[in-house]
Amino acid sequence: MKEIVPSPPAIVRNDYESVRELFAKNVVPSYGRFELVLSHGAGSYVFDVAGKRYLDLGSGIAVCCLGHAHPAITEALVEQSKKLIHVSNLYFTEPQGRLAAELVKRIGDGKVFFCNSGAEANEGLFKLARKFGHDEGRFEILTATNSFHGRTLAGIAATGQDKVKKGFEPMMSGFRHIPFNDLEAARNAISPATVAIMIEGVQGEGGVTPATPEFLLGLRALCDEKKLLLLMDGVQCGHYRTGKFQSFQKILEGVPGGEKFLPDGLSMAKSLGGGFPIGAFWVRAPFAELLGTGTHGTTYGGTPLACAVALKILEVIEKENLTGNADKLGAWLKSEIERLAKTYPGVIKSARGMGLILGIELTEKIPAFAASDKSAALQFVNRLHAAGVLTIPAGTQIVRLLPALNLKPQEAGEGISKIEEVVKSLA
Repeated sequence: MKEIVPSPPAIVRNDYESVRELFAKNVVPSYGRFELVLSHGAGSYVFDVAGKRYLDLGSGIAVCCLGHAHPAITEALVEQSKKLIHVSNLYFTEPQGRLAAELVKRIGDGKVFFCNSGAEANEGLFKLARKFGHDEGRFEILTATNSFHGRTLAGIAATGQDKVKKGFEPMMSGFRHIPFNDLEAARNAISPATVAIMIEGVQGEGGVTPATPEFLLGLRALCDEKKLLLLMDGVQCGHYRTGKFQSFQKILEGVPGGEKFLPDGLSMAKSLGGGFPIGAFWVRAPFAELLGTGTHGTTYGGTPLACAVALKILEVIEKENLTGNADKLGAWLKSEIERLAKTYPGVIKSARGMGLILGIELTEKIPAFAASDKSAALQFVNRLHAAGVLTIPAGTQIVRLLPALNLKPQEAGEGISKIEEVVKSLA
């Protein structure tokens, strides 16, 4: 393909130290970054500035669903940029309407609002809940312990993890936390101010913990009984990562009554754009008109460029049956982690998750990690870096695998082999 923009010049000497120096002088230090400087990628591999290749089993924290530098995404960006990049939401554009229709088709009767990130999508759901309960004075949203709902002030108030709240007190009011997968606790927590319950289908940042079918169906019945909205955060566990478009569809597959289940609102982002920023939230039909003209907005939400990319990603996923790939390859990866847990019980305790959102739960007090004050998850991830594999920590004991949906069987095998090498060295 013809080069549209010339390649940028090398950054100073294009080496590790020069890039680190640029960050140290110019970038807000809000991230705990690994000691890697990445240069480029192709498929499920990325390369650092020294030329070392890494198998990427984190895919930008469940973002790069088609891997890196996928030609279909490049083509969609180039072709749409020749037509229209941005005109604001004062006007209609075909890509946004088409993408909304595709999302509604995959979820259920309702409507979609487009934004730029998962945090923004969740903010929209918070506003939806407040609008729903406003006339009755109801505003409180129940969320789960160990949940994660973004880094905005409302997002950290909603998140059920104390570590993200530190330094930002007082917390925004209107959120309380309940134990995950505990229906009775949810019922007991409802107050006259409660307007909604919000959960993740699979808690990602909280340790790769799926909701049980009984919890989902019970919450739906409880919310109907108490006239509450049931909201779901599908930012990380959605977009076919579990083997279905949304995690609740996978969790409730074959469960009596599961075919009728729908939340009232659902947030999306990450894999939706495959690396290009786009977020969205879907609202079930009875409540889709609550956010009327002037109640919510965003400058960049649903641009023709972002929507063209998201449409192309859906097309590729369907054409290449990546849903089946996530299901089949995810089951194989989980079985391999379970095998490692049986073979090396002193290092791996269990496998978690479903599809291509998986967790390796490490055992407590691994002797090789005792000398460091870093968590076991961080130390394990760093050892995988040395072996040429990228993964994502979750908490202190969980290592997440969130690979591209088009991960190849031989790449999955390579990943397991290298993980086993590290596990064996620790055992």
